Amino acid sequence: MRYLLAAGLAAAFHFATPALSQVSDDVVKIGVLNDQSGLYADLSGPGSTIAAKMAVEDFGGTVLGKPIEVISADHQNKPDVGSTIARRWIDTEKVDTIVDVPHSATALAVLSVTREKKRTLLLSGPAYVEFTGKECTPTTVHWTYDSYAMANGTARAVVQQGGDSWFFLTGDNAGSHSQERDAMAFVQKAGGKVVGSVRHPLNTSDFSSYLLQAQQSRAKVIGLANAGGDTVNAIKQANEFGLVQGNQKLAGLLMFITDVKAVGLDQAQGLIITDSFYWDADERTRTWSRRFMKLHNGRAPTSVQAGVYSAVLHYLKAVQAAGTDESVTVTAKMKELPVNDFFSDNYSIRQDGRLVRDMYLLQVKAPSDSREPWDVFKILARIPGNEAYRPMSEGNCPLVK
Repeated sequence: MRYLLAAGLAAAFHFATPALSQVSDDVVKIGVLNDQSGLYADLSGPGSTIAAKMAVEDFGGTVLGKPIEVISADHQNKPDVGSTIARRWIDTEKVDTIVDVPHSATALAVLSVTREKKRTLLLSGPAYVEFTGKECTPTTVHWTYDSYAMANGTARAVVQQGGDSWFFLTGDNAGSHSQERDAMAFVQKAGGKVVGSVRHPLNTSDFSSYLLQAQQSRAKVIGLANAGGDTVNAIKQANEFGLVQGNQKLAGLLMFITDVKAVGLDQAQGLIITDSFYWDADERTRTWSRRFMKLHNGRAPTSVQAGVYSAVLHYLKAVQAAGTDESVTVTAKMKELPVNDFFSDNYSIRQDGRLVRDMYLLQVKAPSDSREPWDVFKILARIPGNEAYRPMSEGNCPLVK
């Protein structure tokens, strides 16, 4: 019934098409750019492409009377590869918007291209908070979460539970540095202290030397300021080293449902994380997620993948309402329209490009509490978006007057 309604709404959008609509090259082309083979492939990767195609299907398959096409590519978590693909897509393949782009350093490289070309960039995967700060542009929207909102929820909650001394295990990249910086600020603001930190290369297989430093710090909490495969490896090896058994807690600052599954509930149980989406939050999220799971080998969607769906659907609504696929006009229209979908309720996009959505404080369940394979989180609290994100006045975005 919900998807019949979606189809009806899509028909209404087409009926309302402005008479003088303009679509460049007679097609609206969406490029999903992400890691499809490396440490972020599970949380993003092919699942994000599936989500984008679901959004196109739910919108009706065409916009302003023109077809919608979704293409994808693997940026390999390499900024030069990402920017080269982005430039080729825009210059040669006439891509209208680029979506997802996990790995903040690569996203920054892609943003430099979309800024130059004045093309819409919808960021679901990266965490770097400065996409809505000093790096903001008129055609960029940061969609799903950021390091500030993640740290805001997790760090405050863990300190309140007694975890008042922290050591950070941090990936050596822009997004992880942002996680560490924001979490440190919230730990200190909540009355805790930071006793040290260490940085590791992207895609680290052996965390032994870093975990030894964390263990020797005697901090109550080891803050994992990394993501994807790095988070998974760090948690597994921390258990092997006996850190958790030695009463040091782990806190994942950018952790996803796929990471929990990779680690296993037996080792991840009790971990507190913050995220913007959980597939089993309510009936709407379950309905959409069951459909996604059928298309993605039974795997539950991450917040990144749900965010790609949400961003693409809203983008298409804005193209329809604006009567054009010209990026500056469409991005401005996106900021005018409320964001509504299966996990967004009249959310709004700020002038700095930040989509302000509610966040969830989640705790990993014990194996005995899990009812089915992807039943991994207990929702502890829902954090209103206006409390979760950095105030626009503090971001120094040049677009903010």
